[in-house]
Amino acid sequence: MSLENLGRLAGFAPALAVCILLASAPRPSIAQAANSAGTGTTFAIVDTNQTLCYGIEANFELRSCPSAGDELYGQDANYTINPPAYRDNGDGTISDLVTGLMWQKGFTRNVDWNAAPDLAARADTGGHTDWRVPGTKELYSLLDFSGHQGSGDPSSTSVPHNAVPFMNTDIFDFEYPTTNRYIDAQYITSTAYTGLALGNKSFMGVNFADGRIKGYPQVPPGMQRGWYIRLVRGNPEYGKNVFQDKGDGTVTDTATGLAWMQGDSGNQTFAGILNRNHFQDGRMDWPEALRFCESLNFASAEDWRLPSAKELQGLVDYSRSPKATNSAALDPVFQISSITDEADNANFPGFWTSTTLLDGRQPGSDSVVVFFGEALGAPGRMGAPGAGGGRPPRPPMHGQMTGPDQHGGGPPPQMPNSGGKIIDVHGAGAQRSDPKTGDADDYPVWGHGPQGDVRRVYNHVRCVRTAG
Repeated sequence: MSLENLGRLAGFAPALAVCILLASAPRPSIAQAANSAGTGTTFAIVDTNQTLCYGIEANFELRSCPSAGDELYGQDANYTINPPAYRDNGDGTISDLVTGLMWQKGFTRNVDWNAAPDLAARADTGGHTDWRVPGTKELYSLLDFSGHQGSGDPSSTSVPHNAVPFMNTDIFDFEYPTTNRYIDAQYITSTAYTGLALGNKSFMGVNFADGRIKGYPQVPPGMQRGWYIRLVRGNPEYGKNVFQDKGDGTVTDTATGLAWMQGDSGNQTFAGILNRNHFQDGRMDWPEALRFCESLNFASAEDWRLPSAKELQGLVDYSRSPKATNSAALDPVFQISSITDEADNANFPGFWTSTTLLDGRQPGSDSVVVFFGEALGAPGRMGAPGAGGGRPPRPPMHGQMTGPDQHGGGPPPQMPNSGGKIIDVHGAGAQRSDPKTGDADDYPVWGHGPQGDVRRVYNHVRCVRTAG
């Protein structure tokens, strides 16, 4: 999209669009020049700003990025597409020159989710009166994956010395909370979850202290404070996909400029190329996921890659969920594998991205996962940090494929949060993280963190490429 058009969408004079503050650091020299080109029209997905590469197992620390053909090539920092670009308008507003959105530079704290629309209706920041509560995809566009949760205790009120917000704080105002946990920097979106998270009516919130999306209670019981909020205006088409079934096993999104595999790695189309993997049913660990996409020759194209966190999250359809529509949170133009989950219910997989999530346990050992089915945990069975609190009676079973106009069998209605049972704790459309590698005999496990998260090593894959 041209700067002139972006200027019109964001509400500032096109002639001023040349005044750009680039918010991304230089990318590794091995990134292909073609990857720096912009893509997308009304829904241009901002690069994650992850500029470093990471390893696996004992060598997960910061490392130089691998070259094409090397092991672990294809991770986030190997590709730069739509690098962040912001302009401070000097009136309390920030213009995003990639998305065409305009944001409040500051934020409001302690806001009740139900009161957010009225707050937006009364806002006049920068002299504008058309502010709105951002949708999840709009707000997620601001997430910066050069952030780091820090190595301290996430339940502490003290901010670790090495914590870095998942937001560009040279551009936007940000604070860590001074009461409760320092990682409780959750921001409101307008997206109501159509299922139940932890048994509650919830909204999908974005946390700029730990780099995740999850469902938060619309009316948090016993909570004395509300949430953070940052309002947005401009480009009302942002976050809306425009899918075209190409008839060759791929789907193009003309809004983002991306082309996707119509089926995922569990589709029988790809069964013949999974022989090197731990499993042949579509599940794979992170190195296998990188290799699968980088080596894929499909639909007359060889430039497939594992999507970044933001690219994959851009596919989520938050109007759908296993509970509300008996389907994955995904447009029915796509096919998706079904699984039997750790609660022995029908569900849909989590999907790997190329993005590493830096948190305090072992920074670099986890990669971002986006859930198109329910994101599970076992509240009340929390184990020690980094340790699982339980094992399933048998491994999850994968394989059934649902396709266009077929939604498969979704999980039954939610069980209440009681007794340490495995339930939907984060919601379909959540973004979490899983270990990049691990012994197949040791995973999945649950009992991780306050919600007793289920942790998997073997997730599914949906590869992407730039359309054209």
